[in-house]
Amino acid sequence: MRSQLDVKFDESLAEVIGPGGRIVIGHDELGRAIATNLPPTLPAFFDAFCALNGEVEALISGEERLTYTELNRWADRLAGALVGRGIVKGDRVGIAMRNCPAWLVVYMAVLKAGGIATLLNGWWQADELSHGLALTEPKLIVADVPRAARIEASENRAELVSLPIERPLEQALAPLFGGITAAPLPQVTAMDDATILFTSGSTGEAKGAVSTHRAVTTGVYAYATGLLTLLGILTKEDRAPTMPPKTLVSVPFFHVTGEVPLMLNSFVIGRGMVIMHKWDTVDAMKLIEAEKITYFVGVPTMSLELMNHPDRDQYDLSSLTDITAGGAPRPVAHVRRLQQEFPNAQPALGYGLTETNAVGCSNFWSNYADKPSSTGRAQPPFVELAIFGDGDAKLPAGERGEVAIRSAANIRGYWKNPAATAAAFTVDGWFRTGDIGVRSADGYYTLHGRRSDLIISGGFNIYPREIEETLLEIPGIREAAVVGQPDAVRGEVPVAYLVSDDELDAAAINAALRRQLASFKIPRGYVRVASLPRTALGKVQRHLLPPWNAQ
Repeated sequence: MRSQLDVKFDESLAEVIGPGGRIVIGHDELGRAIATNLPPTLPAFFDAFCALNGEVEALISGEERLTYTELNRWADRLAGALVGRGIVKGDRVGIAMRNCPAWLVVYMAVLKAGGIATLLNGWWQADELSHGLALTEPKLIVADVPRAARIEASENRAELVSLPIERPLEQALAPLFGGITAAPLPQVTAMDDATILFTSGSTGEAKGAVSTHRAVTTGVYAYATGLLTLLGILTKEDRAPTMPPKTLVSVPFFHVTGEVPLMLNSFVIGRGMVIMHKWDTVDAMKLIEAEKITYFVGVPTMSLELMNHPDRDQYDLSSLTDITAGGAPRPVAHVRRLQQEFPNAQPALGYGLTETNAVGCSNFWSNYADKPSSTGRAQPPFVELAIFGDGDAKLPAGERGEVAIRSAANIRGYWKNPAATAAAFTVDGWFRTGDIGVRSADGYYTLHGRRSDLIISGGFNIYPREIEETLLEIPGIREAAVVGQPDAVRGEVPVAYLVSDDELDAAAINAALRRQLASFKIPRGYVRVASLPRTALGKVQRHLLPPWNAQ
């Protein structure tokens, strides 16, 4: 049964995309929903929304403040210079910088010049950079000084331009303009390649996920449509926002969460972006107070640190109206705490992947409070979800299988990896996510972990996330990761790695778990660790946990 908020959302959405609505929906050649009255390419996207929101402060970075008009003017100038340098349509241009105004202007300019913006992971070291560069073979790499040094230590053969990004934008971009005569920009189409992002590589070498302009813009419009729909609800209830939208940029632009729902979506809704150079809880609270931040998105550990910081009461964080998690699932216990600690802010959760340009599901407001373990419903009208069983058969509600996503926002494939592309997609455009989940009768999806994390013990399927969520309800346990370890009798057994305030009492933990879990799901052992190995975006790197037998 649909919740009251679901009914309101569906009614408001019908007004947004129905006759006379602000977004007109059509379909591509595979029958997937697209917006037909909005720019289908990123160059046109930037021109349109920078004109619409021209006087809005787009970027705040330290003392530097730039409007959308100024961003687009710089991007046009730089795009002409890139073409003058010899960048032609389809050339890859690597971007390797921390978040800064130059990053965004270079990104815009590459796309306007017809290039493929290749978003290199800013945390990669020389060997990882060598892999990404050898795979994509960029014609030009634009980097800040620290990352340029790493690239020089890698097996790079591309032209490398280092930018002094700590300086004002004009000075930061100067090395890209020196002695270059601007040239006319090419025509870009919706089906031209636009971006290459890299998969996390938490279990192996990163793959290059290639998106067309249509895919990226569709991903943005999926998020913008959801926000327009929610605004319609608030307006009808006389609760429309009174402060201008402003977000804290605490996740990297090179990650799909930072690129699509945060950065590009800000162009559509005229949202200011306040850049943090690196995550620091106190700095974040200072910026939230000073800049009147309304929207916060980060990995779940970031919002947890905001809740736990002993000096939190010294800062006015009341401007926050939305606190969203992305990049990794948020434990159910955190949802309850967010409601208590930030009563003026609505918690939300998004589910998407690099390969879907971040679209998938969303759970928000009272729906999230009522169903905190769910990742929500599919994002209509742009996204279809299904649960696949054997042979890609679609399973009915209540049956567990692999989550699949179909959308015009899906990538077209993996760069120079046709085998991985064929394995990931069905012929009719469904992307197999590798996530195990179940759909409820009212259309809510709950994830149970990665297919690769599944533990098969004595013939029973064990999903680590279920055990981890239960462990986190035990007082004193702050983080938990459950992995399968070899066992001579059962094949595998679950073992839990815990970050805890106190020494572990296995008997007490087992007793607590048995009240909620079947006996075969009870971990065979517990290992206390100082911290869980995570990617920079919060995902647990299970393969880096120490072997249980070695303890």
